[in-house]
Amino acid sequence: MLRKARTLAVTLLAASVLALSACATGPLVRTDHDPTANFIQYRTWGFYKPIAMEQSGYSSWISERIRADVQREMEARGYRYVAEGADLLVNFQGVVEDKTAVWSTPRSDVQWFYSYRRRSYVAVPVWYDETQVSSYREGTLTVDLVDGSRNRLVWTGSASAPVEGSRKTTPEKRMAGIDQAITSIFAQYPHRAAP
Repeated sequence: MLRKARTLAVTLLAASVLALSACATGPLVRTDHDPTANFIQYRTWGFYKPIAMEQSGYSSWISERIRADVQREMEARGYRYVAEGADLLVNFQGVVEDKTAVWSTPRSDVQWFYSYRRRSYVAVPVWYDETQVSSYREGTLTVDLVDGSRNRLVWTGSASAPVEGSRKTTPEKRMAGIDQAITSIFAQYPHRAAP
């Protein structure tokens, strides 16, 4: 019973440390680009049609928030928005997946054995690895920049982070998470609009 309580305490402590570290560091951002792309030529931008997140034919408050954040980031880099015929087209997609984390923690314990030679109990140390398993949901937001004239992906960035249950998260917290994800993705975009 004591061993189960200790295991539960360690699991809760590990989960809280992971949650706090995720909050402190923000989402995990990955980027990639086409090495043959000439980013100096791009002056204008628009949205790719159809947006991957809006494949069903309608928008949501989440996709509208992402659109506003993307517009803010692109204009901050000097790009001018045009509805048709843009040099760069922006596409985005959000995915939530079930994930499992598995890790081992080294443990030691003492087991008691009766020694007939000593006619008493003897403590023997035992070392072992205790495996921990945690299930969680991870959300990934991906932003793609596509060369409008060639319809070719030239830059992509994604932000991934654990997602809390919808009952625990208010729409305001979700908006703040979206804002942070877009800001983190574009912080890795090194280019500016051509003069």
